[in-house]
Amino acid sequence: MELISLEEELRNNSYPGRGIVIGRSGDGTKAVAAYFIMGRSENSRNRVFVEDGDGIRTEAFDPAKLSDPNLIIYAPVRVLGNKTIVTNGDQTDTIYEMMDRQQTFEQALRTREFEPDAPNYTPRISGILHVENGTYSYAMSLLKSNRGNPAQCNRYLFSYPECVAGEGRFLHTYQSDGDPLPSFEGEPKPVAIPDEIDAFTDSIWNSLNGDNKVSLFVRFIDIASGQFETRIVNKNQ
Repeated sequence: MELISLEEELRNNSYPGRGIVIGRSGDGTKAVAAYFIMGRSENSRNRVFVEDGDGIRTEAFDPAKLSDPNLIIYAPVRVLGNKTIVTNGDQTDTIYEMMDRQQTFEQALRTREFEPDAPNYTPRISGILHVENGTYSYAMSLLKSNRGNPAQCNRYLFSYPECVAGEGRFLHTYQSDGDPLPSFEGEPKPVAIPDEIDAFTDSIWNSLNGDNKVSLFVRFIDIASGQFETRIVNKNQ
């Protein structure tokens, strides 16, 4: 599978839903993570990303308009030692807590399934970056209903032990807009990753559908030192 342009992929899809990109910068020195959220309803669009320690959380932009916090208020990013966890729901906490008790990323996700938001049954997408002593690897996970049938949860784990410079993977919740929303199909898509955090942030934000985009998080982690830079962009200011 050839590398694709993340910008073109986003421009050609008005509603990929929530998306995770993980990879390595073009110069090979940084571990890269990005997470974005989109929304169609007033409740989903009424959100911002805010920093929470080394991670982030979602919160209501206008608390008076928050009709249902379920499935939209959570911590998308948490850091456990040399591991950075990125997900589209409260499975972030499940992964963090179980890995803190010496369980694995995969073991934690075996306890979870897709979201209970019939008829969409939104997939749970997750990623973990492991940066330690100058080495870097990552994994991603997809939990989804069986072709829209909630009687079965299909669990997929994708492991990337050797990270190629300038390359990453893109995993998102929906194939496209629809009613019900069609779940993501296949393996995470290979995408090109640039050298510089601001250029990467701008390229993602400017490529997302203007009506549906809500918030974006981007982090570059120096593989040698573990130090990181973060960017957060919110449509609601």
